Amino acid sequence: MEFKLPQRTENSNKGTYGRVLNIAGSEYMTGAAYLSSVSALKIGCGYCFLCSCERAIDAVSAQTSNVVFVPHNKICEYINQADVIEIGCGLGTGIHATKMFSKVLDNAYTSTPLVVDADALNILAQNDFDQIYDFTNKHFEKLVFTPHPKEASRLLGVTLEEVLNDIEGSAGKISEKFNCVTVLKTHKTFVFAPDGRKYTNTTGNNAMAKAGSGDVLTGMISGLIAQGTEIFEASCLGVYLHGLCGDLAKEKLTQYSVMAEDLISFIPDVVKNYLS
Repeated sequence: MEFKLPQRTENSNKGTYGRVLNIAGSEYMTGAAYLSSVSALKIGCGYCFLCSCERAIDAVSAQTSNVVFVPHNKICEYINQADVIEIGCGLGTGIHATKMFSKVLDNAYTSTPLVVDADALNILAQNDFDQIYDFTNKHFEKLVFTPHPKEASRLLGVTLEEVLNDIEGSAGKISEKFNCVTVLKTHKTFVFAPDGRKYTNTTGNNAMAKAGSGDVLTGMISGLIAQGTEIFEASCLGVYLHGLCGDLAKEKLTQYSVMAEDLISFIPDVVKNYLS
């Protein structure tokens, strides 16, 4: 299956390539905020706004000057300025995180793409949000969920073993339940769309089994959507390129020593190879 990178034009500016609002990070998970923000920029989006707590903002600002920072109390001013919202990486599942997720669901335009990962998926599973917000009747038109198998089991209310025994079926059930593109992350990540389109990824390796790898993927998918790529295609292309980053990183660093931030450093190489 062939997917195209977003086009770049000479007559353009940073606004041309989209605005990502990334709601991520918490007091003790600042790295997730960094990884999911920088990967969106590295894949080509024009802006990334990071909405996070003060400690995470301080940590990320010490590592990069390329991200725009938004304190939690300003989130509603930015929700409807975004071309895509990613939420959940290192967010936590406490009362404050739950309120942040509710603000997004209450205030985002129904047409704004939402990429939901990690703790936001757990909040969704724990708080019966699927009953409060009408996912099945397309209240949100462009949803991407990026669960690993344990998060998938929580969303479906089944055991982990049931998910692992039927990855494709489980992804399909999540897509049907929430009217979303599902990116079910395993050693061969499976992508399923509500209209029946599906894709099994062939890139990647066990060197990527490190904390933070999923945050990089979420950022890459969000960055592609911000540039105008349709959400299923962005999900498939993001997964494919993310896996290629892991393959190049393994070749250079060995299967033992690849860290999530290394994946970001290989994004330019895989984009160059993909374009050639």
